[in-house]
Amino acid sequence: MSIDAGAQLARKTWRTVEPLHGMVYFVPEAAAAYARVGITGRAGYFASRAAPMGAVGADVVIATFFNFNPKLVHAAIPGAWEITTPQAMVAARFEAVDAALRRVLGDEVVESAEMRRASELARRLAEVAGAQVEGRPLCAGHADLPWPDAPHLVLWHAQSILREFRGDAHVALLLTHGLSGIEALVTHGASGDVPAATLQSTRGWPDQDWDAAVSSLQERGWLTDGDTPAFTEWGECQRDEIEEQTDILAAAPYAALGEDGCTELRTLSRPWSKTFSELLFR
Repeated sequence: MSIDAGAQLARKTWRTVEPLHGMVYFVPEAAAAYARVGITGRAGYFASRAAPMGAVGADVVIATFFNFNPKLVHAAIPGAWEITTPQAMVAARFEAVDAALRRVLGDEVVESAEMRRASELARRLAEVAGAQVEGRPLCAGHADLPWPDAPHLVLWHAQSILREFRGDAHVALLLTHGLSGIEALVTHGASGDVPAATLQSTRGWPDQDWDAAVSSLQERGWLTDGDTPAFTEWGECQRDEIEEQTDILAAAPYAALGEDGCTELRTLSRPWSKTFSELLFR
């Protein structure tokens, strides 16, 4: 398989299955499960995603999550570990996933042969990723967790590992292209994939910091001048290069499963991902 083909296979398979992981950041079951162990508000996101790495400090979360205002992280970590444990947060997260998948997809789908087959394929991908964790701390933490028994939880956990495998490499590329966390968000907003205002508010960045990041990117040739900055031709090329290289660095697990296996996984999971996408992301 060529590099281009492998990268394309990685991107389209990740994009198809990712809503089955990403839903945990939006479903009400997550907030409810975290509250039962004493963690509320935004602290639930930081503590639940960081928990596979252990009771890490705020700076580790800032480093690995990359694009959040450090003040937001410090408000949650390490205070969360004075209230609960990483093990309890991991268990709460799986509890939330179980409840959300059963509510949205139904027990018949959750307990189906199709779900079992999808979980087998996804686990094979994730095990390849988990064997290549050098330079990928969030992936390593997730891959180090014990595998759950239920197939729908195996599918979700596998996609979590693959998401962090991809994300860790993406952060490395952002750094090598000279982007800070907030600057990476500004370029994401300039791409049009997500409104810049949404990225700024959800990551907790004040206007002064955001405007300074925009100005820095304009001075360095990434963005055009004006009230509504867009990519320069050079900046767009840089953004495209980051995305293409991310696909290449994420490709190994999908190449190991092969085109037929990835096609089968996409076919099985697409209707479930679509259900969550329509419910949460539109």
